[in-house]
Order: sequence, then C-alpha cells, then structure tokens
Amino acid sequence: MADSADIFAKCRDWTAAREARAARTYPYYRPLTESGGGAEGVVDGRRVVIAASNDYLALASDPRVVEAGGAALRRFGTSCSGSRLLNGTLALHERLEGELAAFLRQPAALVTTTGFQANLALACLLGRGDLLLLDQHSHASLLDAARLGQARHLRFRHNDRADLARLLGASGTGTGSAAGTGAWVRGGRMAVTEGLFSMGGDLADLPGLAATLAEAAPARLVVDGAHDIGLLGEHGRGAAELLGAEGSVDLITGTFSKCFGSVGGFLAGPEEVIDYLRHRGRSVLFSAAAPPAAVGAALAALGIVRAEPERRRRVLALSACLHRLLRELGWDTGSSLMPVVPVHVGDDAACLRLWQGLFDAGVFANAILPPAVPPGRAMIRLSVTAAHTERHLAVIADAFATQARTAVPRARASLPALPR
Repeated sequence: MADSADIFAKCRDWTAAREARAARTYPYYRPLTESGGGAEGVVDGRRVVIAASNDYLALASDPRVVEAGGAALRRFGTSCSGSRLLNGTLALHERLEGELAAFLRQPAALVTTTGFQANLALACLLGRGDLLLLDQHSHASLLDAARLGQARHLRFRHNDRADLARLLGASGTGTGSAAGTGAWVRGGRMAVTEGLFSMGGDLADLPGLAATLAEAAPARLVVDGAHDIGLLGEHGRGAAELLGAEGSVDLITGTFSKCFGSVGGFLAGPEEVIDYLRHRGRSVLFSAAAPPAAVGAALAALGIVRAEPERRRRVLALSACLHRLLRELGWDTGSSLMPVVPVHVGDDAACLRLWQGLFDAGVFANAILPPAVPPGRAMIRLSVTAAHTERHLAVIADAFATQARTAVPRARASLPALPR
C-alpha cells in the first residue's frame, strides 16, 4: 500500500496568515477591548474609529436593546439547551416570529440561531430534479445551501436578468444535466439573490429578476435581506419595499446581527413553506435555539426600527457623505451610496498595506480578500452606522488621504441618485 499523505499537510503549507503577521499587515481576529457605542473602540491598546461594524442603526449598544436582552437573560437564563424542535422553543421565540411576520407583511416567520443557518435551511427545498439559480455575488451561506441541497445549481452573472433568462431557458429544454450532457428531470425552479449585496453595497435588480422569473413561471424568488431589512424602504422592510417588489418575493431570509443589534436569523414567507422549513431544515432541527438574551434584544430592536425611521435616514445621509469624501480623493467606492462602502484595491498585498496604513491613522476597517471576493478584487470594506458623526467621517477621509501616494490603484466614477 502506498504511503498516505498527511491530511494536515495543507495546513502547514498554507502560510498566508503567518506571512501577514510577520509583515505586520494581518487584519483579522483583532480583539476589541473597549467599545464607545459602536463608533469608536480600543484595538491593540489604541482608540480608533470603528468603520467595520454592520450595526447600521447603532442598536447593539442602545440602552433599550441592552436592557431587553438583560431582562430575557434574567428570566430565561443563558441558554435554551436544546433545539427549537424539542425543548428549545420559548414563548419569546414565538412572539418574535409573530411580530417579525407582521412587520414584513408575511403570513409566517421562523427564527433561527444565526443568519447563516437561516440560509442553510433552504437546502431542504432543493430536491433532485430542481434547479437553483444563484447570483454570482451571493453570500457564502447561500452557496453552501446550494451545495447541501440535491438540486442542480447554476450561478448567473451578477444582477444580470438576461443571463438569468438564458439559464432558465436552457433548463427548460430537457437536455441539460449537472455535468452538461444527458437528460435531467425537470422540477421546480428558484432564484436566490441578496437584496443589498454585502460586499459591493449595490442593490439587486429585484423588479427585473422578478419579471424574468414571471416569464418562466412557476419559478420562485428568494431574497436574503441580511443587510437591507431594517435599513431600506419607507418602513424599513428592505430592498424589496424600496424597489416596489415586495409582491414578487416568495421567501425572505435575514439576520438580527446587522440592523437589529443582536444575533440570530429568520425566514419569512407562506405559512406552509415556513412550516416545512421548521420541520425539515437541518440547520434548524439540529442546532440549539437562539439564546434568550439575543431574542429579547432583537424584539426590542424591531420595535425601534418601526418607531424611529430617522435612524435609517441618518445612516443613509452619512453614507452618501462618506462616498462623496472618498471619491473626491479619487478612491473607487463602486456604484452605490449605501452604508456598505467598498474601496476597491485589487491586489491582496496592496490591500493589506492599505489596511495597516488606515489602522495606523486611527481607522479600523475590514480587509476583504479572496474567497470573499474574486481573485484580483481585494477591497477595503467600510461600514457606516447611525452612531457615526461628521467628525468620524472626516477622520476616515483623512486616513485615506494619507494613503493617496501609495501604489494602490484609484479610480473615479459617477454617483447615482439614492433610490427612494
């Protein structure tokens, strides 16, 4: 028998993190030792502006949310110590599901332990003979759901309804297969996209995608609203509300870890679909329930999202300001004005050097490298929250100005008007 390779060998051979640490450009797992309400914090003993948080509405440190989480903790303890299916469902979970369904104008909702697990639950909808079509920029959790499901899955070009139509047309011929040859059983079809894309900060063309799917009916549209529910639309119901496409979305997934200042996930849609997911979704059945404190905090945050639309207006205004400041310095922040602010760099090493330069200048940002983005598309990802002030934005812009003479490529692009 030939000698077997050591399965751990790949770990020894992968040296990227060690090299970045040695070069003092390692941007990950940096502990925050003190928080200043979301806008500032202490990292490595230095007070910095936090431009890396997805707490868009600044609710994670809101006293009402903190107190609600604490009250649930005192009443129910630290853990449910079991799955939702068995002993882990509290009246608190069901109350959140009811209020969330009403908020999103959906018949039913299901609360999960994380947003990642909410998306993984979709795998149980993907049977043999079904077809899943994913936007190329969809979150990793959606791709993992596709891999866990039994359906054939294809990826359409980002926000490209013509490519979606092409794939739908090809799937209807009865001549395709997972390997590209031979017949395959025609089943149900479903397209999945993010509402507000988590890396690029751009909006999905939900009306266009919905119109394309309507031509191939029955085909379902699922929207991951992780970064837009609570933030966009007159009432905060997300990208679908903003774009007038709520009636075209068949199923919604989301998370409490962005606009709701907590942790956990959810799915919302038709009652029979939610009931099926509740009993067949493996990530739901085999995970301990969301802890009481997180659920209590999310409930309080949902009330604030409904009652205080000025938070949404403030963060969107601040976001447009930061895009303008960075573009005036020549940095390419894409085509969006959203609180997700991508500063496109390209080269991985240049991105890490830029990250370190920003940190040295007092700004803690996110360095985004492959596989989170395609090779050659490294970026600094900034996030704007309602806790930021114009002074914080000026600090961020000044930090980028100090990097203007580096070798990092920069570009200009026109700014679109913010959709209303």
